[in-house]
Amino acid sequence: MNSEIWQRFLGFTPVEQALVGTLFTWALTALGASLVFFIHHESRKLLDVMLGFTAGVMIAASFWSLLSPAIEMSVDLPTPRWLPAAVGFTLGAVFLRLADFLTPHLHLKASIEDAEGIPTRLERTTLLVLAITLHNIPEGLAVGVAFGAAAHGLESATIASAVVLAFGIGIQNFPEGLAVSMPLRRSGFSRWKSFFYGQASGIVEPIAGVLGAAAVLTWRPILPYALAFAAGSMIFVVVEEVIPEAQNSGNGDVATLGLVGGFVVMMVLDVALG
Repeated sequence: MNSEIWQRFLGFTPVEQALVGTLFTWALTALGASLVFFIHHESRKLLDVMLGFTAGVMIAASFWSLLSPAIEMSVDLPTPRWLPAAVGFTLGAVFLRLADFLTPHLHLKASIEDAEGIPTRLERTTLLVLAITLHNIPEGLAVGVAFGAAAHGLESATIASAVVLAFGIGIQNFPEGLAVSMPLRRSGFSRWKSFFYGQASGIVEPIAGVLGAAAVLTWRPILPYALAFAAGSMIFVVVEEVIPEAQNSGNGDVATLGLVGGFVVMMVLDVALG
C-alpha cells in the first residue's frame, strides 16, 4: 500500500477503518459477480476449486487472525486462558446455527423444494442470495472486530493484521460473487440482473463490520469473546455449507487441494504481514 494512503488510513477511526475494509471485501464480491458478463459457460470443477480455496482461507483466518489473538488477550483475565475463546467460539457457531435454521435460504444446486429455514414463498433468486448473505455476516463481523481490537493497542491485534484479514476475506469473496451470479444467469436472468444479485449478497459485510468494530470499542472486556465468536461462526459456515458444496459434484480431490491452497495463502499472509 502506498505510504501516503497508509498514513491516511491510519488517521481513520477504527469504525471508519472497518467500513473501508469491509467495503473492500464487498467490492471483491462484486468483482467476482461481474464475471457473468464475460463467462458464458461456467466450469463446475473450477467453481469447486474456488469454493475449496474459500474454505481454506476462512479456516486459516479463524485461527491465525481470530482465535490465536483471543487466547493471547486472555492471559491477564481472571478466567482460565482458554475460557473466553471456547465460550466465544461456541456462541458464534450456535448463532450461525440459529440464523441458518430461521433464515429462508437455498443452496446453489438445490431445488426450491429443498429450501432451508422457516417456510416461505420467496423466489429462488432471493433464497440463493440469502444463502450467500449468511456466509458473509461472520466475514464482515470478523473484519470489523479485528479493526476494533487493533484500537486497544494490544500486541496480539494490530491494524496490519486486520488489513491482512480484510485482504484474505476479500480474495475468497471473489468466487462467492461468481457462485451467485452464474447460476442466476443459467436460470434465465439477464447478465445485469445476475450481477446485481451477486454483488448484493456482499452488502451485509460493511454493516456487520461496522457493528463489530463499534461493539468491541464500547465494551473492551468482550474483545476476546468477540474474536472467538467471529471464528466460530466462520467455521460453522465452512463445515456446514462451503465444504459440502465443493464436494458434492465429484470434484472432491481438486476441491481439497483448493482448500489446502487457501489455507496456506492466508496463513502466509497473516504470519508474514500481520
